[in-house]
Amino acid sequence: MSGHSKWATTKHKKAVIDAKRGKLFAKLIKNIEVAARMGGVDIEGNPTLYDAIQKAKKQSVPNKNIDSAVKRGGGLEAGGADYETIMYEGYGPNGVAVLIECLTDNRNRAASDVRVAMTRNGGNMADPGSVSYLFNRKGVIIVPKGELTEDDVLGAVLDAGAEEVNDLGESFEVLSEATDLVAVRTALQEAGIDYDSAEANFVPTMQVELDEEGAKKIFKLIDALEDSDDVQNVFANFDVSDEVMEKVDA
Repeated sequence: MSGHSKWATTKHKKAVIDAKRGKLFAKLIKNIEVAARMGGVDIEGNPTLYDAIQKAKKQSVPNKNIDSAVKRGGGLEAGGADYETIMYEGYGPNGVAVLIECLTDNRNRAASDVRVAMTRNGGNMADPGSVSYLFNRKGVIIVPKGELTEDDVLGAVLDAGAEEVNDLGESFEVLSEATDLVAVRTALQEAGIDYDSAEANFVPTMQVELDEEGAKKIFKLIDALEDSDDVQNVFANFDVSDEVMEKVDA
């Protein structure tokens, strides 16, 4: 996931400071609301809610917005929407497999948004199951480097079920089975290691190496998809080398 994860982490930094901040906040709030509805408002007993709140706090979402989302999700405050998760599958430029995770209260709008973004940016939709087999559900934790070495992180998480630690430049990516995510995250906390996000994501089993042109096209497609309020996450099986990434950033 090197290039892809590296791109995702830089993109998050940019997202916080640019005009998309409002959109990012809305998606993080929606995550909290759904987690509270699915697993209850008790943070101790609902690790998904805990992680959703932590992620929102890391992105500076105001506490009052977070509290309201928890209450709406738990039915303690009016105004909660009935969101459902829908997965769409497709192919982007260069045959890159794309999984699009939507969290929506309007299935037709979500489907339309995804279809338009795909067709306008060189992608096409695929039948359910034709792309998802190229991904595995994994626990993914992003740890900012600071003074940490890879061995520090590995030492903290190995016994908790972590499978690998990848160096992404300014941060480390810790991968585990999705079922071990809470145990690995807890091990980091117990070791006093801070993390930016901990969530179950789809990680590709094989990757398509992209050149600068291919990278620009796939980034444009993902940006267009993420522009939809209903699209919560986009997963794709591409890899971009550091050299290509630098050219794209320039």
